[in-house]
Amino acid sequence: QLQASGGGMVQAGGSLRLSCAGSGRTFSYYAVGWFHQGPGKEREFVAAINWSADSTYYADSVKGRFTISRDAAKNTVYLQMNSLKPEDTAIYYCAAGPYDRAPGRYVYWGQGTQVTVSS
Repeated sequence: QLQASGGGMVQAGGSLRLSCAGSGRTFSYYAVGWFHQGPGKEREFVAAINWSADSTYYADSVKGRFTISRDAAKNTVYLQMNSLKPEDTAIYYCAAGPYDRAPGRYVYWGQGTQVTVSS
């Protein structure tokens, strides 16, 4: 089970940190990805981190602005979002599964957290 939190409303240029808390030992052995879905759009890849936290990758649109990390002791994965833009406005979901950018490959999903960036 995954629990996403940390969303909110910020002005352009601001920052937010999203958290994805996992339960159960299996969470530790999965990669975790963050995805977002804007109004009327498909769910899109944002960032992923592998199970050992020694590899990450990002969508081009967030490179240099977002950082994904994980704290194994807390069974939590974070998405630090800086220099936010209005186009980042979306519901953000975390998911656990293989280290991949395709949402369909992920097995477990959190409930989503809303991020709204005003101009």
